[in-house]
Amino acid sequence: MKKFPVWRLLIAAVIYAVLFVPASACGMIHPACYAYVGTVVPLLFSFIYLYSCAQWQHPGAASILNCMLLAIGFIAVEGNLPFAVIIVVVTVLAEILRKVMKYNTLKGVRVSFVPFAFSFYAYSAHWWFETENSLAEAVGEMPAGYADKMSVVIDNIPVLVLMLALTVPVAILGMRIAEKAMKKQTALLK
Repeated sequence: MKKFPVWRLLIAAVIYAVLFVPASACGMIHPACYAYVGTVVPLLFSFIYLYSCAQWQHPGAASILNCMLLAIGFIAVEGNLPFAVIIVVVTVLAEILRKVMKYNTLKGVRVSFVPFAFSFYAYSAHWWFETENSLAEAVGEMPAGYADKMSVVIDNIPVLVLMLALTVPVAILGMRIAEKAMKKQTALLK
């Protein structure tokens, strides 16, 4: 394998962070879109993750991607404690699984992507962990009635549990699609 410049991994991290913008903006359509888009964005994240892991077969691919999110989140004053804690947890899990499964294996990338796929839910978690503040911010930032729609979404815990559970098969599907589309990166892994 050729030496991979770290700056390419940093560019991948910027692209990954940019993907969060339309995902978080979909809340303008309806609060449920923002709350549950974390279930479908792994279809996009899988491409960045596969590229990063295939090129950087060492510790840190997941860490660099999610550290970029943390940095941007706190610089943009969108970061909070639930976001930071969940991002750290899913990143550590992804890094541990990738190490256990070996950094140069496709299986390692596949398995480690499952916890990593929950990264957007770290961003939207404040709705459930800091509900009062989230509703107050919605009143100030969004159109009239948005907070009422938002509270209905927040209170519907069974749908949240279902959407969290669906993130796993979506992550697996996303990685399979990425593998088929990115044959060059897939070929770099055993």
